[in-house]
Amino acid sequence: MSILYQLNDDDCFFPPADRANADGLLAFGGDLSPERLLTAYANGIFPWYSDDEPILWWSLDPRLVIRPGEMRVSKSLRRTLKSGRFELRIDTRFRDVMLHCAQTPREGQDGTWIVDEMVDAYTHLHELGIAHSFETYLDGELVGGLYGLAIGKVFFGESMFHTVSDASKVAFFHLHRFLQNNGFQLIDCQQETDHLISLGAYAIPRSAYLAELKTLSHEPTLVGNWGHADWKRSQFHFEMPETVRFRYYER
Repeated sequence: MSILYQLNDDDCFFPPADRANADGLLAFGGDLSPERLLTAYANGIFPWYSDDEPILWWSLDPRLVIRPGEMRVSKSLRRTLKSGRFELRIDTRFRDVMLHCAQTPREGQDGTWIVDEMVDAYTHLHELGIAHSFETYLDGELVGGLYGLAIGKVFFGESMFHTVSDASKVAFFHLHRFLQNNGFQLIDCQQETDHLISLGAYAIPRSAYLAELKTLSHEPTLVGNWGHADWKRSQFHFEMPETVRFRYYER
């Protein structure tokens, strides 16, 4: 029998991710503070809910992932990249990318899970140098992009959008190359979509995902504006706030 846990507002602890129900739902409540979000992601848990719901916390089984170096680049995408049609920018319009993602219709979904509260929370993580956006432009107009957050050697992808064909794939290609060049080991894609699978993502058991995450999320985190001209690898280290505790409730 599965149990839906109610989070304690006074701390950032979560029940073990493998206690989620068959749909992947683990807990509800709490807030979207940086401390809670970092604790959640480092333990394989993420928020996903609508305006008319409490904050819901999930850990899916299986989990969709792709490893830097494993992206599948089609011939048509290679042609697009070679053409130089799109301009790529990093961390210049994070909030706008989130808002575009929120406005993008999703098959089988009525409305969006990227509610105003989430936009504010992840923008705050961006200001802290933890959440990032990769953006594609055509003739100076933002036409595609994606966003997510980095903890240790893992990039947790959240959402992507495009208004022009291939624009989000170009953003993903540059994200993938950036992560590969900077020693990342895993890209968490959360749940299966045909779009991500076409790029080389695949599902692994949650148990395998959590085992990797336990090590990779405790590596130094690459913090800062990843698109800054004067960005240096010396910014690789980041001290988590003392209130963040990467551990579960006792079993």
